[in-house]
Amino acid sequence: MKRRALLTLALASPLLSTRTAHAGSYLNRAALLVVQASRESEYLRGRVNDKDLAEIVHRVASARLQIASRMNVPKEVVMAHPHLLLTLENYERSAEAATDSKGERFLIYQQRARDEENVLRGILKQLGWALPVIK
Repeated sequence: MKRRALLTLALASPLLSTRTAHAGSYLNRAALLVVQASRESEYLRGRVNDKDLAEIVHRVASARLQIASRMNVPKEVVMAHPHLLLTLENYERSAEAATDSKGERFLIYQQRARDEENVLRGILKQLGWALPVIK
């Protein structure tokens, strides 16, 4: 009986670690995308009138959104992924507003991105996951 239980556990353990590996990889990628988007947006906020800087931030934000839209999403966190996309989309829109010298719109989209990031983190928490901390 003990032998059968040990054999079952030995066979199941790779499945358990695969689950963590897939979700862990997704969470690492999502954290990198969100943290960098937030940092760039915050940096741009203090220089919102610098159109050249805004253009660079916008291009990077667009690429980041495109990358996230093509990410492999494990089933364990699939409910959270639309909120990752909405977070990145709002950061992209805020940067676009800065390129158009629309400071008020920049602030609105930046706040929407932050709000959506909070939703993303909340859903991940409900699912038993969290974005890793990036320093």
